[in-house]
Amino acid sequence: MEVIGIKIAIDKNINTPIYLQIFEQIRGQILRGELMPGFKLPPERKLADSLGVNRSTVLNAYRELKAEGFVESKVGNGTIVLACIQEEINKTNEFSEPTWNHIFSQYSAGFDSHMVKDLLALASRKDVISFATGIAAPESGPIEALEGIERDIIENRNFRPLLHSPTEGFVTLRSAISGLMHKRGVYCSHEEVMILSGSQQGIDIAARVLLDPGDIVVAEEPTFFPAVQAFKATGARIMGVPVDENGMRIDDLEQLLQRYRPKLIYTMPSFHNPSGVDMDLARRRRLIELANRYRILIMEDDAYGDLCYEGHQLPLLKSMDGSGYVIYISTFSKNVYSGLRLGWMVAHKKVVTRFAQVKQIMDLHSSSLSQAIIEKFILNGGIEKHISKLCKDYKYKRDAMCDALSRFAPAGMTWTRPKGGYYVWCNLPEGISATDLVSKAAEKKVVFVPGTSFYLSSGQGDNQIRLNFTYASLSDIAVGVRYLCEAIKELTESSKKNDPYMDIEINPIV
Repeated sequence: MEVIGIKIAIDKNINTPIYLQIFEQIRGQILRGELMPGFKLPPERKLADSLGVNRSTVLNAYRELKAEGFVESKVGNGTIVLACIQEEINKTNEFSEPTWNHIFSQYSAGFDSHMVKDLLALASRKDVISFATGIAAPESGPIEALEGIERDIIENRNFRPLLHSPTEGFVTLRSAISGLMHKRGVYCSHEEVMILSGSQQGIDIAARVLLDPGDIVVAEEPTFFPAVQAFKATGARIMGVPVDENGMRIDDLEQLLQRYRPKLIYTMPSFHNPSGVDMDLARRRRLIELANRYRILIMEDDAYGDLCYEGHQLPLLKSMDGSGYVIYISTFSKNVYSGLRLGWMVAHKKVVTRFAQVKQIMDLHSSSLSQAIIEKFILNGGIEKHISKLCKDYKYKRDAMCDALSRFAPAGMTWTRPKGGYYVWCNLPEGISATDLVSKAAEKKVVFVPGTSFYLSSGQGDNQIRLNFTYASLSDIAVGVRYLCEAIKELTESSKKNDPYMDIEINPIV
């Protein structure tokens, strides 16, 4: 079929994806000189209609051409064949880069986080007020205490932290963490504890160890998006369960368990990311009952559980687990320093053994020096004192953000007041898109994460945003919230001006 100077023949009986067939044929015509520099390719929709394929298929083909340097796209100008390609063809000794997009595996292609990466890059600028990051302000960390511990290690010429450690972690650190877990009602031995290079590594290992292609994972919706990426990378299917003010909807969960018999339940019951809600005690108990009845593993992600600002900490799922169905993970990234890259897991000994086999291939072991520092910080009582201070500081920051929202938020905007954790979860006024708000707020040097990043299905969450209150200073929180709310109001006014039906009276049809 010829479409505006391009000849393309689609063969649906071969294994080559259609977008690659389109890419290869256009690429070949460019290399043969049939499509000259400056030639304008047909619009994606027009070519898609002509070929009888989805627009996204043509869009992917054009993306491949752009990635290889054959074409470029300009707003208002369309997609143009580049002159530099013809110049390369005419060179007698042609050397070109590998075709990276064809070399990279399908596994790696499943990780799409460009928007989040761009947001975090913007958030790192000193002139930007960031509500986007998932880290604490560096100045809130126990730098003096850790500096003293590290100095002692070096001055005493203690070489142990500078050498290899067991894949499961130093036994002394695992025992120290076991002591911390006892205070949370989890009576485990060091053999049931494994050190991780951050809790996210635990999620990745769990995906590799537990899941096969086609297996089903149930997760809260919204949820922690890197976990979804890790699960999907194995070929697993992810099903969402709604979250309300009391956490995961256990009634909805039970229906999924009855119908699909999933392999794993992934949950953040304590100060959930992104909503900040705390799963109530009745639902926690019910969740453990269901895990036992349907013989399904639970991964309890407790990254924020120690950061409780009011009331009391609810029992961990792991503390209610008498049969070994709960795999508990947590981290020192949220309450000490993220750069230590240290977390831990508590699980049945058989799980620890299998996880360690996979971890050994990934990174051999977590940082020995970080392990030694944290071990000393636990044993000298420093970590509990630090977390107590941190909770007071973060409570002030949470209150500052909620107070600022009360002062500046436009009508129709609502938000949570979390009892712990890192985040305030906001619902935008009707008609305001979080995706549009990202650009408008960035103009005012304020960044956040739109709700779309936390949902399993595209299009969901575009009326929600997540605001981190632990990173910015108290003064920046007030200023940043004011600028953010100004951006929302500007979008509201803009949408009113562009609404052709705004002044039309609509009568109900009965």
